[in-house]
Amino acid sequence: MTSSNFKRDYLQNWQLYLFLLPSLLFIMIFAYIPMAGVQIAFKEYDFNLGVWGSEWIGFDNFRRFFDSYQFSAIFWNTIALSFYVLVASFPLPIILALLLNSFPGKRFKKWVQSVSYMPHFISTVVIVGMLIQLFNPRTGAFGALYTFLTDSMLPDAFGKPEAFRHLYVWSGIWQGIGWSSIIYIAALSSVDEELHEAAQIDGASRFQRVRHIDFPSILPTATILLILNVGHIMDVGFEKVYLMQNDLNISKSEVISTYVYKVGMTIGSGDFSFATAIGLFNSMINFALLITVNLASKKFSNSSLW
Repeated sequence: MTSSNFKRDYLQNWQLYLFLLPSLLFIMIFAYIPMAGVQIAFKEYDFNLGVWGSEWIGFDNFRRFFDSYQFSAIFWNTIALSFYVLVASFPLPIILALLLNSFPGKRFKKWVQSVSYMPHFISTVVIVGMLIQLFNPRTGAFGALYTFLTDSMLPDAFGKPEAFRHLYVWSGIWQGIGWSSIIYIAALSSVDEELHEAAQIDGASRFQRVRHIDFPSILPTATILLILNVGHIMDVGFEKVYLMQNDLNISKSEVISTYVYKVGMTIGSGDFSFATAIGLFNSMINFALLITVNLASKKFSNSSLW
Protein backbone atom coordinates (compact mmCIF):
# COMPACT_ATOMS: atom_id res chain seq x y z
CA MET A 1 0.00 0.00 0.00
CA THR A 2 1.44 3.31 -1.10
CA SER A 3 1.44 6.37 1.15
CA SER A 4 -1.37 8.00 -0.85
CA ASN A 5 -3.54 4.88 -0.66
CA PHE A 6 -2.87 4.58 3.07
CA LYS A 7 -3.79 8.23 3.62
CA ARG A 8 -7.03 7.79 1.71
CA ASP A 9 -7.86 4.60 3.58
CA TYR A 10 -7.05 6.26 6.90
CA LEU A 11 -9.32 9.23 6.18
CA GLN A 12 -12.16 6.89 5.26
CA ASN A 13 -11.72 4.51 8.22
CA TRP A 14 -10.05 6.59 10.91
CA GLN A 15 -12.43 5.23 13.55
CA LEU A 16 -11.12 1.70 12.95
CA TYR A 17 -7.51 2.87 13.19
CA LEU A 18 -8.41 4.58 16.46
CA PHE A 19 -9.44 1.21 17.88
CA LEU A 20 -5.95 -0.09 17.07
CA LEU A 21 -4.24 2.66 19.07
CA PRO A 22 -4.51 1.04 22.57
CA SER A 23 -3.11 -2.25 21.24
CA LEU A 24 -0.26 -0.50 19.44
CA LEU A 25 0.61 1.49 22.56
CA PHE A 26 0.54 -1.67 24.67
CA ILE A 27 2.91 -3.47 22.27
CA MET A 28 5.24 -0.48 22.04
CA ILE A 29 5.41 0.06 25.82
CA PHE A 30 5.66 -3.55 26.96
CA ALA A 31 7.30 -5.30 23.98
CA TYR A 32 9.49 -2.96 21.96
CA ILE A 33 10.70 -0.28 24.37
CA PRO A 34 11.98 -2.86 26.93
CA MET A 35 14.12 -4.43 24.18
CA ALA A 36 16.60 -1.61 24.72
CA GLY A 37 17.43 -3.24 28.05
CA VAL A 38 18.71 -6.37 26.29
CA GLN A 39 22.03 -4.58 25.92
CA ILE A 40 22.87 -5.39 29.55
CA ALA A 41 23.55 -8.94 28.32
CA PHE A 42 26.71 -7.44 26.81
CA LYS A 43 27.58 -5.29 29.82
CA GLU A 44 28.65 -5.60 33.43
CA TYR A 45 25.48 -4.06 34.78
CA ASP A 46 25.89 -1.63 37.69
CA PHE A 47 22.90 -0.11 39.49
CA ASN A 48 24.78 3.13 40.08
CA LEU A 49 25.76 3.57 36.43
CA GLY A 50 22.49 2.38 34.92
CA VAL A 51 21.84 0.50 31.68
CA TRP A 52 23.56 3.01 29.40
CA GLY A 53 26.50 3.78 31.65
CA SER A 54 27.54 0.25 32.60
CA GLU A 55 30.78 -1.15 31.22
CA TRP A 56 30.63 -2.97 27.90
CA ILE A 57 32.12 -6.47 28.13
CA GLY A 58 30.94 -8.00 24.84
CA PHE A 59 30.23 -11.73 24.87
CA ASP A 60 31.81 -12.44 28.26
CA ASN A 61 28.46 -13.30 29.88
CA PHE A 62 27.68 -15.78 27.10
CA ARG A 63 31.12 -17.40 27.38
CA ARG A 64 30.63 -17.62 31.12
CA PHE A 65 27.37 -19.52 30.62
CA PHE A 66 28.79 -21.84 27.94
CA ASP A 67 31.82 -22.61 30.10
CA SER A 68 29.70 -23.26 33.20
CA TYR A 69 29.60 -26.85 34.44
CA GLN A 70 25.80 -26.51 34.60
CA PHE A 71 25.36 -25.52 30.95
CA SER A 72 25.07 -28.98 29.39
CA ALA A 73 22.70 -30.31 32.07
CA ILE A 74 20.41 -27.25 31.98
CA PHE A 75 20.41 -27.06 28.17
CA TRP A 76 19.60 -30.73 27.64
CA ASN A 77 17.01 -30.74 30.42
CA THR A 78 15.25 -27.89 28.61
CA ILE A 79 15.49 -29.57 25.22
CA ALA A 80 14.31 -32.95 26.52
CA LEU A 81 11.35 -31.54 28.44
CA SER A 82 10.33 -29.23 25.57
CA PHE A 83 10.37 -31.95 22.93
CA TYR A 84 8.57 -34.33 25.29
CA VAL A 85 5.82 -31.72 25.73
CA LEU A 86 5.61 -31.08 21.98
CA VAL A 87 5.57 -34.73 20.88
CA ALA A 88 3.11 -35.86 23.57
CA SER A 89 0.75 -32.90 23.72
CA PHE A 90 0.50 -31.67 20.13
CA PRO A 91 -1.30 -34.62 18.44
CA LEU A 92 -3.71 -35.43 21.29
CA PRO A 93 -5.99 -32.35 20.92
CA ILE A 94 -6.25 -33.16 17.19
CA ILE A 95 -7.26 -36.75 17.99
CA LEU A 96 -9.79 -35.55 20.58
CA ALA A 97 -11.31 -33.06 18.12
CA LEU A 98 -11.61 -35.72 15.40
CA LEU A 99 -13.22 -38.17 17.83
CA LEU A 100 -15.71 -35.61 19.13
CA ASN A 101 -16.57 -34.50 15.61
CA SER A 102 -17.20 -38.12 14.59
CA PHE A 103 -19.38 -38.98 17.59
CA PRO A 104 -23.10 -38.84 16.74
CA GLY A 105 -24.47 -38.10 20.22
CA LYS A 106 -24.64 -34.32 20.68
CA ARG A 107 -25.42 -34.40 24.42
CA PHE A 108 -22.50 -36.70 25.19
CA LYS A 109 -20.24 -34.64 22.93
CA LYS A 110 -21.11 -31.42 24.78
CA TRP A 111 -20.58 -33.15 28.13
CA VAL A 112 -17.11 -34.39 27.10
CA GLN A 113 -16.20 -30.94 25.83
CA SER A 114 -17.26 -29.24 29.06
CA VAL A 115 -15.44 -31.76 31.26
CA SER A 116 -12.24 -31.57 29.17
CA TYR A 117 -12.26 -27.73 29.20
CA MET A 118 -12.59 -27.39 32.98
CA PRO A 119 -8.98 -28.22 34.02
CA HIS A 120 -7.71 -25.34 31.87
CA PHE A 121 -9.14 -22.87 34.38
CA ILE A 122 -7.33 -24.42 37.36
CA SER A 123 -4.30 -22.38 38.37
CA THR A 124 -0.80 -23.81 38.15
CA VAL A 125 -0.36 -23.60 41.92
CA VAL A 126 -3.51 -25.67 42.48
CA ILE A 127 -2.46 -28.23 39.84
CA VAL A 128 0.91 -28.77 41.51
CA GLY A 129 -0.78 -28.97 44.92
CA MET A 130 -3.12 -31.63 43.57
CA LEU A 131 -0.18 -33.62 42.20
CA ILE A 132 1.64 -33.45 45.51
CA GLN A 133 -1.45 -34.63 47.37
CA LEU A 134 -2.31 -37.40 44.91
CA PHE A 135 1.19 -38.87 44.82
CA ASN A 136 1.98 -38.49 48.51
CA PRO A 137 3.21 -41.96 49.61
CA ARG A 138 1.40 -41.79 52.95
CA THR A 139 -1.76 -39.72 52.54
CA GLY A 140 -2.25 -39.44 48.76
CA ALA A 141 -4.95 -41.26 46.82
CA PHE A 142 -2.47 -43.16 44.67
CA GLY A 143 -0.31 -43.84 47.72
CA ALA A 144 -3.23 -45.35 49.62
CA LEU A 145 -4.32 -47.44 46.62
CA TYR A 146 -0.77 -48.66 46.03
CA THR A 147 -0.40 -49.64 49.68
CA PHE A 148 -3.78 -51.44 49.61
CA LEU A 149 -2.87 -53.46 46.50
CA THR A 150 0.79 -54.23 47.21
CA ASP A 151 1.05 -53.88 51.00
CA SER A 152 4.07 -51.60 50.49
CA MET A 153 4.61 -47.85 50.31
CA LEU A 154 4.45 -46.00 47.01
CA PRO A 155 7.83 -44.55 45.97
CA ASP A 156 7.92 -40.76 46.22
CA ALA A 157 7.32 -39.58 42.64
CA PHE A 158 8.53 -36.05 43.43
CA GLY A 159 11.74 -37.46 44.83
CA LYS A 160 12.59 -39.44 41.68
CA PRO A 161 14.32 -37.31 39.00
CA GLU A 162 13.25 -39.68 36.21
CA ALA A 163 9.57 -39.23 37.16
CA PHE A 164 9.62 -35.42 36.97
CA ARG A 165 9.17 -35.12 33.20
CA HIS A 166 6.30 -37.62 33.12
CA LEU A 167 4.46 -35.81 35.91
CA TYR A 168 5.00 -32.43 34.27
CA VAL A 169 3.97 -33.47 30.75
CA TRP A 170 0.97 -35.67 31.45
CA SER A 171 -0.54 -33.38 34.06
CA GLY A 172 -0.19 -30.59 31.47
CA ILE A 173 -1.94 -32.73 28.87
CA TRP A 174 -4.79 -33.43 31.28
CA GLN A 175 -5.10 -29.72 31.97
CA GLY A 176 -4.88 -28.45 28.40
CA ILE A 177 -6.10 -31.10 25.96
CA GLY A 178 -9.71 -29.92 25.95
CA TRP A 179 -8.86 -26.25 25.62
CA SER A 180 -6.33 -26.91 22.85
CA SER A 181 -8.90 -28.90 20.87
CA ILE A 182 -11.27 -25.91 20.54
CA ILE A 183 -9.55 -24.46 17.50
CA TYR A 184 -9.61 -27.84 15.72
CA ILE A 185 -13.29 -28.37 16.54
CA ALA A 186 -13.98 -24.92 15.11
CA ALA A 187 -12.08 -25.81 11.93
CA LEU A 188 -14.00 -29.09 11.60
CA SER A 189 -17.32 -27.28 11.93
CA SER A 190 -16.61 -25.53 8.61
CA VAL A 191 -16.28 -28.80 6.66
CA ASP A 192 -18.99 -29.09 4.00
CA GLU A 193 -21.45 -31.86 4.96
CA GLU A 194 -21.99 -32.60 1.27
CA LEU A 195 -18.47 -34.05 1.17
CA HIS A 196 -19.42 -36.57 3.88
CA GLU A 197 -22.71 -37.37 2.14
CA ALA A 198 -20.95 -37.98 -1.16
CA ALA A 199 -18.35 -40.16 0.57
CA GLN A 200 -21.09 -42.20 2.28
CA ILE A 201 -22.82 -42.76 -1.05
CA ASP A 202 -19.51 -44.03 -2.44
CA GLY A 203 -19.28 -46.47 0.46
CA ALA A 204 -16.58 -44.75 2.55
CA SER A 205 -16.34 -45.87 6.17
CA ARG A 206 -16.32 -43.45 9.10
CA PHE A 207 -12.56 -43.85 9.46
CA GLN A 208 -12.01 -43.20 5.76
CA ARG A 209 -14.08 -40.02 5.94
CA VAL A 210 -12.05 -38.83 8.94
CA ARG A 211 -8.81 -39.64 7.14
CA HIS A 212 -9.64 -38.13 3.74
CA ILE A 213 -12.05 -35.29 4.64
CA ASP A 214 -11.76 -34.19 8.27
CA PHE A 215 -8.02 -34.50 8.76
CA PRO A 216 -7.01 -32.62 5.57
CA SER A 217 -9.40 -29.81 6.54
CA ILE A 218 -7.59 -29.13 9.81
CA LEU A 219 -4.07 -29.81 8.51
CA PRO A 220 -3.33 -26.12 7.65
CA THR A 221 -4.44 -25.06 11.13
CA ALA A 222 -2.35 -27.79 12.72
CA THR A 223 0.67 -26.75 10.65
CA ILE A 224 0.46 -23.13 11.75
CA LEU A 225 0.07 -24.15 15.40
CA LEU A 226 3.02 -26.53 15.10
CA ILE A 227 5.20 -23.71 13.75
CA LEU A 228 4.16 -21.48 16.65
CA ASN A 229 4.78 -24.25 19.19
CA VAL A 230 8.25 -24.94 17.80
CA GLY A 231 8.96 -21.20 18.06
CA HIS A 232 8.37 -21.48 21.82
CA ILE A 233 10.01 -24.85 22.29
CA MET A 234 12.66 -23.53 24.69
CA ASP A 235 10.12 -21.61 26.79
CA VAL A 236 9.28 -24.36 29.25
CA GLY A 237 6.68 -23.09 31.69
CA PHE A 238 8.61 -21.49 34.55
CA GLU A 239 5.89 -21.50 37.21
CA LYS A 240 5.03 -25.19 37.09
CA VAL A 241 8.64 -26.37 36.81
CA TYR A 242 9.71 -24.15 39.70
CA LEU A 243 6.84 -25.32 41.92
CA MET A 244 7.58 -28.98 41.18
CA GLN A 245 11.30 -28.60 41.82
CA ASN A 246 13.04 -29.90 44.92
CA ASP A 247 16.53 -30.94 45.93
CA LEU A 248 15.87 -34.56 44.95
CA ASN A 249 14.72 -34.00 41.35
CA ILE A 250 16.83 -30.89 40.58
CA SER A 251 19.12 -32.88 38.26
CA LYS A 252 16.25 -33.28 35.77
CA SER A 253 14.04 -30.31 36.65
CA GLU A 254 16.51 -27.45 36.37
CA VAL A 255 15.77 -25.73 33.05
CA ILE A 256 16.86 -22.42 31.53
CA SER A 257 13.84 -20.45 32.77
CA THR A 258 14.28 -21.50 36.40
CA TYR A 259 18.05 -21.01 36.21
CA VAL A 260 17.58 -17.46 34.85
CA TYR A 261 15.29 -16.67 37.76
CA LYS A 262 17.73 -18.02 40.33
CA VAL A 263 20.68 -16.20 38.77
CA GLY A 264 18.93 -12.88 38.29
CA MET A 265 16.33 -12.56 41.04
CA THR A 266 17.26 -14.60 44.10
CA ILE A 267 18.78 -12.88 47.11
CA GLY A 268 22.57 -13.07 47.15
CA SER A 269 22.84 -13.45 43.38
CA GLY A 270 21.15 -10.69 41.41
CA ASP A 271 23.45 -11.00 38.38
CA PHE A 272 21.15 -9.26 35.90
CA SER A 273 23.67 -9.18 33.06
CA PHE A 274 24.33 -12.91 33.26
CA ALA A 275 20.61 -13.71 33.53
CA THR A 276 19.80 -11.48 30.54
CA ALA A 277 22.50 -13.15 28.46
CA ILE A 278 21.05 -16.59 29.20
CA GLY A 279 17.54 -15.37 28.39
CA LEU A 280 18.73 -13.81 25.13
CA PHE A 281 20.49 -17.05 24.17
CA ASN A 282 17.22 -18.90 24.82
CA SER A 283 15.23 -16.44 22.70
CA MET A 284 17.68 -16.66 19.81
CA ILE A 285 17.30 -20.45 19.69
CA ASN A 286 13.51 -20.05 19.58
CA PHE A 287 13.85 -17.48 16.81
CA ALA A 288 16.14 -19.71 14.75
CA LEU A 289 13.81 -22.71 15.16
CA LEU A 290 10.79 -20.60 14.18
CA ILE A 291 12.49 -19.38 10.98
CA THR A 292 13.71 -22.87 10.09
CA VAL A 293 10.38 -24.64 10.63
CA ASN A 294 8.45 -21.91 8.83
CA LEU A 295 10.76 -22.15 5.80
CA ALA A 296 10.46 -25.94 5.79
CA SER A 297 6.68 -25.74 6.02
CA LYS A 298 6.58 -23.20 3.21
CA LYS A 299 8.73 -25.44 1.03
CA PHE A 300 6.89 -28.71 1.61
CA SER A 301 3.33 -27.39 2.05
CA ASN A 302 1.22 -24.34 1.35
CA SER A 303 0.97 -23.36 5.03
CA SER A 304 3.34 -20.91 6.71
CA LEU A 305 3.31 -17.81 8.87
CA TRP A 306 4.72 -15.63 6.10
